[in-house]
Amino acid sequence: MSEETSSGLKEKKLEDIQKEAEEKACPVQKTLYYIEEFLAGPMCGKCYPCALGSPEAKIRLNRIIRHADVSPADFEALKRIGSQMIEGSFCIKGKKTGKFITDILANFSEEFELHLTGTCSQKECISLVEYIIDPDLCIMCGKCLETCKYDAIIGEIKKPYLAGYIPFKIRQKKCTRCGECIKVCPTGAIEVITGKAEEAEAGISK
Repeated sequence: MSEETSSGLKEKKLEDIQKEAEEKACPVQKTLYYIEEFLAGPMCGKCYPCALGSPEAKIRLNRIIRHADVSPADFEALKRIGSQMIEGSFCIKGKKTGKFITDILANFSEEFELHLTGTCSQKECISLVEYIIDPDLCIMCGKCLETCKYDAIIGEIKKPYLAGYIPFKIRQKKCTRCGECIKVCPTGAIEVITGKAEEAEAGISK
């Protein structure tokens, strides 16, 4: 019989959490999702490796995903947390969570190291990607402009009797990476890139 949380909802099983985490492409996102769900339900908090290690792992993973004061020490800390949970957790839930962390770090070490440089190859970490408009593909229809709720897109809709249009461009400081503009673009002119938009746009214009 499933245990219930304080809110009355059925507690998720670790197997279900792992299955949901595996739906994400980015290994750092997988790990963060697993840890957040573990903290929200299965973790009892009765032993130090889980009670202290899991919240620290969440902080370290968020730092990596946001590329905020991140360093190789965060990667090493996650290794330590995983090992300590395997060795010191009282229950199988803590040990399995520790194993999930250590396994994913071992299997995707290159991906974690890439994140330390500010790159998410799977383009799932919002803070590490930017949206740009390829002027060679943009037909200036204005659909992205109409769809954007955040006033993040500038440009002029093309009209037969006008010349000298302002090209469509995404203002990075206002863009939330919601992806709605990509859905409505009829020519696939909006690209998701890792790195800085200025550099990518300069490369496109060459």
